[in-house]
This record gives sequence, C-alpha cells and structure tokens, in this order.
Amino acid sequence: MSPTDRAFELGKLYYDRGEFTPAVDNLQEATKAFFAEKNFSQYLKCINLLLRIFAEREQFEEVNLTKEKLQDLVLKEGFELNSKTYYTLAVCASYKGQIDTAMDYLQKALAIALASDNKEDICHAIFGLAMVYSHPSSARYSDALKEIYNLQVFFQVYQMPDLQASSLFLNADILKQMKKYDEAIEVLWKAYDIVRETRNVVMSNYLMGALADTYFEIGDKDMARTYITLAQRSVDTENHKRLARMVKNLAEKIGGETQSNFDLIFDEANHSVIEKKLGRIDFKNQFILLDRSSAPVRSEPGSDLFQRIPG
Repeated sequence: MSPTDRAFELGKLYYDRGEFTPAVDNLQEATKAFFAEKNFSQYLKCINLLLRIFAEREQFEEVNLTKEKLQDLVLKEGFELNSKTYYTLAVCASYKGQIDTAMDYLQKALAIALASDNKEDICHAIFGLAMVYSHPSSARYSDALKEIYNLQVFFQVYQMPDLQASSLFLNADILKQMKKYDEAIEVLWKAYDIVRETRNVVMSNYLMGALADTYFEIGDKDMARTYITLAQRSVDTENHKRLARMVKNLAEKIGGETQSNFDLIFDEANHSVIEKKLGRIDFKNQFILLDRSSAPVRSEPGSDLFQRIPG
C-alpha cells in the first residue's frame, strides 16, 4: 500500500470512528497527493469525507471553500463530479436549510447513479430525496415514505447498515411528525438492533436523541430526560458540533433536571457503560460484562432531524 493510500485509509477509519481531527489531517494529506497524481476518483472520495466532516462541525466556510475548489477543478480538468459527490453536496446544502439546492444536487446524483447502475449510489440518492421531502419546509411525508419503501426493497438484497439505520431514523421522524408515536418508537428500536451490531457510538447518540425527542412528544418527560442525559454525557462537543447543538436544544425543550436516576447505565449497543460522574467507559474487546443473548432493556438505556446522515 502506498503512503497516499495509507493516509486515505487512516482518514476514513478515523472518520468512521467520529475522530475528525486526525481524519482531516490524513485526508488532506491524501487529497494533495491524489490531486498531484491526477487520480481524481480517489481525490473525490477524500473531498466527500472532508465535506461531511466540515458539515458535522458546522464549518460552513470550509464547505464553501471546498465547493469552490471543486468547481475550479471541473473547469480546468474537464471531468465530471460523481453521484456520491452530488449527494454529499446535497447533505451540506440541507444542513444550511438550502432545500431547493439540495434537491437539485440529489436529482443529479440519482441520474448519474442510475446511468452507471451503481446500487450503493442509487440508495444514497434515494435516501437524500426522502430526507429533503421530509424537511419541515416541504412536509411531503407521503413522498418521503415512498422513497423509504424503495430503499427497503434494496436492503433485502444489499447490506448497508449505516444507511439502513439512518433510513429507520428518518422513517421514525416522519411518523413522529404525523403523530404516530407508538409506530415511531417501534421503528427506532429496529434501528437500535442495527446500531448494536455496528457499535457506532456517534449513531448511538443520534438514536438516544431521537428516542428522547419522541418520548417527549408522547408526554413521557422522565423517559425523555433519561435518553437525553445519555446523549449529553456521550456526545463529543468538539468534533460533533451539529449533534451537540441538537442535543442541547432538545435538552432545553424537555426542561427539568436532565440527570439520570441511575449511577451506572449499560449501553449494550456500544459495549460500554456510562457512569454518573465519569461518563462513558468503553470496555472495547473485554466482554466480561456482556450477555449477548439478553434483550435490550428499554426502561433504562442510556427544528433538526435526529439522525446521522450516512456518508
């Protein structure tokens, strides 16, 4: 493996783990090298990840600068952006509330994906359309649910755990907006089953936020406070600024004392516990405390949509 490929793989690994600072360092190193080699396929993969990091950190000036570099590159080098890049640009636009722009990007993403018959890109574009349709400014919930159904057909054949979990988060949020709260909770617990397997701490935090929001809408403030406390104690406020802001806003909406009644909460999804004062304790590969056959204990776990949009 070349040093450039190694830098990219490290950057992607750190990105997947939510450790954005070392991810940016490695991805920027790889970006420069791929550009010098005119390896634009790998270059775009780096750019896509960097754009997502900047968006999650709400560094929108960096997003704009990166978009300008892409536009200059397209003009100078004469190559086309791929479906995944248009999808990524759509996510960035949606984070800024630019829904019409996001829709334009997603239509391009879907057209390119269909032309190349790239199933993964097709699924991401469909998910993006569902996300935009469900935005409060659009409120096209029936259209969003149709796209989610289309995704479920793909998922019967193709395994994409992060996208599957995110589509369930989106489905639950739509059901919540439609005041179908019991159905929303049921869908979120289906997402839990996926997150438990992937052990993605960041996605687990989004799940805790979604559960807190839904229980609050039901009127169960005690349960909502338990889940939002889990999210507050686990979120990385430096790296995941968007999520931290969403958690803070939701905690303020729920009100009251957002403290758990438990000194120790077992987070089965991520093989860790959350101690009242110390926060999250990761047992990594030490599974002494785990009972893999146990069912999730729902009574004590631990204007933005609570979901981690997949990259």
